[in-house]
Order: sequence, then C-alpha cells, then structure tokens
Amino acid sequence: MSIKIGIYGYGNLGRGVENAIRQNDDLELVAVFTRRDPSSLKIKTEGVPVYHADKAAELADKIDVMILCGGSATDLPVQTPALAKLFNVVDSFDTHAKIPEHFKNVDACAKESGKVAVISVGWDPGMFSVNRLYGGTILPDGKDYTFWGKGVSQGHSDAIRRIEGVADAKQYTIPVEEALDAVRSGSNPELTTRQKHTRECFVVAKDGADKAKIEQEIKTMPNYFADYDTTVHFVSQQELNENHGGIPHGGFVIRCGKTGAELENTHIIEYSLKLDSNPEFTSSVLVAFARAAARLNAEGASGCKTVLDIPPAYISPKSGEELRKELL
Repeated sequence: MSIKIGIYGYGNLGRGVENAIRQNDDLELVAVFTRRDPSSLKIKTEGVPVYHADKAAELADKIDVMILCGGSATDLPVQTPALAKLFNVVDSFDTHAKIPEHFKNVDACAKESGKVAVISVGWDPGMFSVNRLYGGTILPDGKDYTFWGKGVSQGHSDAIRRIEGVADAKQYTIPVEEALDAVRSGSNPELTTRQKHTRECFVVAKDGADKAKIEQEIKTMPNYFADYDTTVHFVSQQELNENHGGIPHGGFVIRCGKTGAELENTHIIEYSLKLDSNPEFTSSVLVAFARAAARLNAEGASGCKTVLDIPPAYISPKSGEELRKELL
C-alpha cells in the first residue's frame, strides 16, 4: 500500500519532490498545492490535481504526508505549524539559530492534532547534522568542522540581486583548501570564518550602473560578505546564463578526535557531498523522511521530530529483515 503524498509549494524544491516521488514505488503523489493560479501550473505527473493552497484543509483525509516546499524566512514558520494541525508534515526549515523556536511551535500543533511533523530535513540541517552527531558521540575528545561548497548560495545570490544597479547574480561559497588540509591533518586547528571559506560573485550590472559602488557594497555587506575574502566578477547576462545556470552545492563534515590513555591516537571521520542540484538532493531527503513520518504516525507517534530523532531504518522502503541481510 503506497504512502499518499501532497506537495505544498511548487518551485525548485516542489518540482524536485515530484521527481523524487517518481523514483520510489511505495510513494504516490496525490495533490499539489500552490499560491499561484492552479490552472497556470503544469506538473509532470499525469492525472494529479493542482489546488490553490487555501484548499489544503479539504483534502486532509486523502493525504498521508504533506511535504512543505516553502522558504525558511517567512513561509515555513507560519505554514508548518498550521499544516501540522491537519497533516503529517515534513519541511526543510534551515535557519539554524531559529530551529529550537520552530521546533517548539510545530511540536505544540502536531501533538494537539496527533500528527507527526519532521522539520529541518535536507543536507544541512539534515544529513550533515546526523554526521555531526555520530562523529561527536564516537569521538568525544575532538572537534567538528563543517565546510560548505563549492556551490551556489541562493540566499547570498538573492542578497546581491537586491543591490541597486544589479540585474542578476550568482554567488559561490568555496572552501579554502589550506583550511581543509589542516583539518584533515588531524591537528584540530582554530579557524576563523575568513580562513574557512571564500565567496566568489558573478554579477550582471544594469546599463549605466556604478560597478565600483556595487562591488564595494557587496564586499562590505554585513552577515553576508564582510567577514569573507570576496571576489566580484562582472559578466553579461548571456555568460551568467551559460556558465552559471545550475544550482550545484555540497560540502564536508569532518570530526577530528583522539583516543587512548594519553590521547595518543588520532582519528578522522569525513562525510562529503558533491551535488549537481541542491534542490533536487534536498527534495530526495525530504521524500525519504516523509516515509518515516508516515510510519511513525501509523505506530501512534505524534509531535515534532528532527533527523536526529528518527531511526535510520524508518527512512528506507526496505524491511528490517532486508536491511539486516543487505547492509549489516
């Protein structure tokens, strides 16, 4: 019996979720919800209806898990608690500092409705979080290091596009190789923000715009670029489209720790991702944890969960017997 999935929001992430569902035989897409005019939306899965977001409550009994594909800034803080009152839900809320607050708000709504809500699902937070947990637990005397990139930061790219005189832009976050090498050496270095990553910007300026002013505004932007060595390239729209049209990303989680009576032995755990498409990969993680949400709720669980709370076997379509035979 398939798990019936709804998609709430149909941007890059929503389209990725639709593709991921098609790769999993135990999942079935039954509805897509959008804030746009539903008649204007063309989805890939034939026969699946598209509804306005306001209609979601009317399908509460037809959907096992709703996957939320909105943004973390303004969408998910409102949508996830509201929809957790009606559905089992999964979201990709990724504002790290606000996760405890988001968890508390969603937990209250999910417990009230008897549903399961899994928040902050993706690769960071998400898969990187799990690996930080494993690394720190196994090697308690040590340090975590997280590097992001090389990849497109959608939030930083958007911040550049909001600058006066900018027509379009893409920004890449790039790990500093010397910092990576130092971490991999097992020396547990102390690294500043500037020492760990650089930022490279490709900017299309509007006709007549002051490029020097744009570059200065980018490099001094607090919370985004001021703490990093930043390079700005001005390119044509055609060059941006041809050479920077994708949304790749990735990164590394590294745990360096020591064991032994005198802490004489060094161990390094490294987990890395190299992603052609950030939203497609994030969508695939969301779909796997939607399976876990449905299973947990079927067992009587309710409330908010994160990737740290869910047994690994619950995200797999295989049975426990199959997993023990094939993976242990």
